[in-house]
Amino acid sequence: MQESDERAFAEIYKRYSYQLFTVAYGKLKSKEAAEELAQDLFENLWDKRRSAQIQQLKPYLFSAIRYRIINYIKSEKVRTSYELFCRLTRTDADTGTEATVALNDLNEALAAGMQQLSEKTQEVFRLSRLEQCTIPEISVRVNLSEKTVEYHLRKSLKLLRSYLRNFLLTVWPLLFFIR
Repeated sequence: MQESDERAFAEIYKRYSYQLFTVAYGKLKSKEAAEELAQDLFENLWDKRRSAQIQQLKPYLFSAIRYRIINYIKSEKVRTSYELFCRLTRTDADTGTEATVALNDLNEALAAGMQQLSEKTQEVFRLSRLEQCTIPEISVRVNLSEKTVEYHLRKSLKLLRSYLRNFLLTVWPLLFFIR
């Protein structure tokens, strides 16, 4: 795999993907989250194939999925806590202005996050999420294979999710001082 042998990687994927998905699904009880974590693990494994110094692959993969599960659970707790905080502190009188400001801040953060994406990845994200185009439609419009469109979409969602998570973590403490 370190020599970019796609057949070797395909064999590793075939051998371990379902097992890793099963572990993630067992903990998260969400098919989508489990699939995303397993796919993200394999994408990361391929991206770091040349620099990774993996002595034993199976223990490495299962440790990696375990840490991804832990990080996912932590981020879900932050999101759930934030939603609860918003519901508890919201009053009818202050929802209008604060919602507008929050929406503007989020739009600015999303725009800043999109600036970090390559031009092609930005275009795929815009077509998918902002114009609601399907993957086959995007594939035709940008003249890329559907697999490549899926790759750009996964890449954009991963980066934006990370960027917006960091945005919320920096804004979160400020919310307590507003009141």
